[in-house]
Amino acid sequence: MQHLDLTVVRRALAWLRDGRTLWLATVLSTYGSSPREPGAWLAATRDGDHVGSLSGGCVEEDFLERLGQGDFDTPVRRVRYGAGDDVDYPAPSLPCGGVLDVLVERFAPDQAALAHFSALEAALEGRKPLIRRVDLDTGTLSLTQDDGLGDRVVLVDGNGEASAQLRVGPAARLLLAGVSPVAVACAQFAVGLGFEVIVCDPREGMLESFIDELGGASGNIEKVATLPSRFIAEGGCHAATAVVALTHDPRIDDLAMIEAVRSEAFYIGVMGSLQTSRTRAERLSRSGGLNADEIARIHMPIGLNLGSKTPAEIALAVMADIVRVRRGKDRHAL
Repeated sequence: MQHLDLTVVRRALAWLRDGRTLWLATVLSTYGSSPREPGAWLAATRDGDHVGSLSGGCVEEDFLERLGQGDFDTPVRRVRYGAGDDVDYPAPSLPCGGVLDVLVERFAPDQAALAHFSALEAALEGRKPLIRRVDLDTGTLSLTQDDGLGDRVVLVDGNGEASAQLRVGPAARLLLAGVSPVAVACAQFAVGLGFEVIVCDPREGMLESFIDELGGASGNIEKVATLPSRFIAEGGCHAATAVVALTHDPRIDDLAMIEAVRSEAFYIGVMGSLQTSRTRAERLSRSGGLNADEIARIHMPIGLNLGSKTPAEIALAVMADIVRVRRGKDRHAL
């Protein structure tokens, strides 16, 4: 699975290597209804080649036309699309009176641009997530390492500084450690949320039933016939991975937790009641050799306390908690 950001960066690198100047447009913020979230990218060249999107159609056409007319020849520019008196360019076809703030950066085909986009490609391929900081007055760029959690765009405006801090990292991945009815429902939710989904189970029959239950959605999910713990130990997790164990089988769940806490996964969780979770914590400490900090990384019981009963309700609670953590929201702030 290749998510759109990686496609944008790879196309940009190809243009730069061909000696072509490119423009990178980033959604900074949205007001009202908007098809794309902050952080969405569109890359384009002067002659109209482009990849990515900002709004789903209406803004892109106007942007490309203005780019061809020379509207964006400064290193950096911030523009507003939408309806109203305070917009730079009208876009009345945005739904529900939506407004988009867009950052437009120009990149000449030089070594600095190649190095910058190569670093973005590495981050998107699963290495360390980055924050790219753009000075909104000068276009000066810097990259720093990040944990990948929180809002994709943070605007800083004060104390003489005006900048955008933009998170760049791999597509969120859901690693399902073992097959169960709850795992099936989690996979369905996760695909809709844009996650890469991998299900690991050494039981071939269980994987086959998993595929059958998913139906057409199974084509978007990678199936791996191995122990989840082995897959994790062999590098199956990066910093944008959520590992969830939902089988009630300690032979699968416990081993997955032991390996997951040694990974960079941003979310690690295992299903069970409060009593089951206390017993599991003691077992992971006694037999698994995990220390208190490692056990504290594990969400158990997994998910938000929604009073869930059915597999679909439990999966909803699990995926909601994963999204909460990924977006940097404290549980008590909900």
